[in-house]
Parts: sequence; structure tokens; C-alpha cells
Amino acid sequence: MDLGLREKSVLVMASSAGLGKAAALEFAKEGANVMLFSPFEEELIQAQTEIKAATGREPAYTVGDITKANDITTVVRNTVEKFGPIFALVNNAGGPPAGTFDNFTDDAWQKAYELNLLSYIRSIREVLPYMRQLGHGRIVNYTSSSVKQVLENLILSNTFRMGVAGLSKTLSQELGKDNILVNVMGPGRIGTARIAYLDKVRADKAGISVEAVYENTIKGIPLGRYGTPEEYAKLTVFLCSEANTYITGQTMLVDGGMTKAF
Repeated sequence: MDLGLREKSVLVMASSAGLGKAAALEFAKEGANVMLFSPFEEELIQAQTEIKAATGREPAYTVGDITKANDITTVVRNTVEKFGPIFALVNNAGGPPAGTFDNFTDDAWQKAYELNLLSYIRSIREVLPYMRQLGHGRIVNYTSSSVKQVLENLILSNTFRMGVAGLSKTLSQELGKDNILVNVMGPGRIGTARIAYLDKVRADKAGISVEAVYENTIKGIPLGRYGTPEEYAKLTVFLCSEANTYITGQTMLVDGGMTKAF
């Protein structure tokens, strides 16, 4: 299938590692012009090198903090100057700390809001003029399987991921007239550093090994394993492609059937 992404301008947030990096690689495989963004320059250079080696296409990168409005403005400007008006935006951000309600002060709630909701609002605001200039666009907002079924010990994530789902559904209604499609993706247990951290938290809390956490977890996953970042990224690329012409306002989980809620 021709996804129609060749030479398209694509911005992937938080893309020096994990799910963001995997998405950037899959976009490059399809011939897109990709901008990477992260506060970690060494990791960005490594990601850039690996993607070029795998695809022959060298992504650009911008160093910045996703919680800083000026840095988001800068990465959007850099993308447009380098590759032209942005066709696709993938919103992604690291998760907030694990914990329950009594663990967190106002400062923790504010930081989680800025990381996992306000950053998405700001990046969408910045890219919309360019998508409207093109006459179409695609936005995918990464959240978590918690938008369908809340996860234990993750109250900050549960709260603000739901905010992203509400934002995305509303934007799909408002931006349909501009032919800008907005969707949400939520990972289940995908093999990333974030999941390794959460498994370690669960192991420490239960007084068991990380290996035991893994074995217990996969018992609840019909496919019997954690997913890979590549598996997750492939759906991202489809939703952000010209092949997707009529899917908008939807929340899709990549979780091997783990989540039992509709």
C-alpha cells in the first residue's frame, strides 16, 4: 500500500527513544521528512544515525523541552523551514511519576499537566496554520490504555491522558471541515523504558522480581507477550498517512487484547 508520505513533512515529539523514535523510523521508511524533538541531544544524534543507517534518509532534530512553549514554537519553525508545511504531527511525551492521590502535591499535578496535556495543546496550536495552508493534515496523540481502563498507581497519568482523549475528540469535530484528522493511540504493555520503570515500581511494591511481574502481566494479555515499539509505530504511520482518509476522532489501543473495556 502506498501511504502517500514521500517527502511529507512530519514532526514527532519526544522522539529520541521509545515509541517516538520507533514512529520516526517508520515514517522515514515511507520516505517522509522527519523532525525529531527531545531534550537529550546525544540520544537525538544516535536516533538520527540509526534511522539514516536503516532507511537512507536522515531526519533533522531540534533540542528542546516539551514543557516549554518557546521550545515547541522553535521545533515547529525549524520543521517548516527545513521541510515545508507540516502534514503530520505525532504528540508524545514521557509519563509522569507513578503513585496514588496522597503521594502528590500541587507542584506534581502542575508538572504532569504541563507534560501530558498542555504540551499537546501548544504543539497543535503551532502546527494548525501550516496544515490549513496545505488544506489537510493528520494529528495522532499518544496517551495510554488508561483512557479505556484506569491503571493502578498511576493517578497522574490516568487523569491527564483522559484530558487528551477529550481534547482529541473535540478537535476531530472542529477540524473536520479543514480535512485535518485527529486520533488517539494508547499503548498497553509495549517494551519501552517507561514500561521497564513501571514494572520495577510494581516489583518493588509487591516485593517480587521484575521477571515475576512480567510473567504475571502476560497472563492477562491474550497474545501472551509485551508488544514492540515497531508494532505500535506502524499504526501511527497509517493514521498519519494519505491512506487514512476517513478515520478521525477515534481512540485505538495497541495492547495485545489486554484491556477488557470497550
